[in-house]
Amino acid sequence: MSRGKKYRASMAMFDRQQLYAPVDAVELVKASAKASFDETVELAVRLGVDPRKADQIVRGTLSLPAGTGRTARVAVFAAGEKAADARAAGADEVGADDLVARVANEGFLEFDVAIATPDMMGQVGTLGRVLGPRGLMPNPKTGTVTEDVGRAVLEFKGGRVEYRTDKVGNVHIRVGKASFEAAQLLENLHAVMDELHRAKPASSKGRYVRAVTLSSTMGPGVHIDPLLARKADEPVAAGA
Repeated sequence: MSRGKKYRASMAMFDRQQLYAPVDAVELVKASAKASFDETVELAVRLGVDPRKADQIVRGTLSLPAGTGRTARVAVFAAGEKAADARAAGADEVGADDLVARVANEGFLEFDVAIATPDMMGQVGTLGRVLGPRGLMPNPKTGTVTEDVGRAVLEFKGGRVEYRTDKVGNVHIRVGKASFEAAQLLENLHAVMDELHRAKPASSKGRYVRAVTLSSTMGPGVHIDPLLARKADEPVAAGA
């Protein structure tokens, strides 16, 4: 696969085989983000779980301390008073039967997060084949099936993100933008790693975190030492 000049220049900045401390990885990713737009920074974590087993699916939500650098587009399936609450909180799309029909019949998917009230899940459930593969199906475990839709909208607009292992046990989460200060990206990275360890399935055996990689939209991935990925794991500098 042919790579562009900027990508090759970024790759020459560091050793692709080396495992870096998080603070060093953040600096390298920021330095290698050379695109003309503000690149998204993403953390990819390979977990030692078997997602084919229901009790080893790792999923949930967390609020990134420094936000994501973008405002999520939120759709809410609700009616009556709850719909009014969602609109007041700033939801981008709000509807009941009409919104279900737009998704089902028109393929409307111009949103990043879908929230639903419990009474709407009977209808929203019929959209499983459309929303499920895209990770957009509302779920009580991630706080996206709730009576308090107003609060949920505010949280997801304010930097709350959803995560879930893919079919081979990887988790991908946006942790900010290349324009973020290094300290902000590091804070978000630590928050994700702490959350993934908190969510470790009891049935998971052996090494839980297998690989950790940080990259920008157009840049190469920098491998992080899994043993140093959490804030509590980082060595304390001499004299600190």
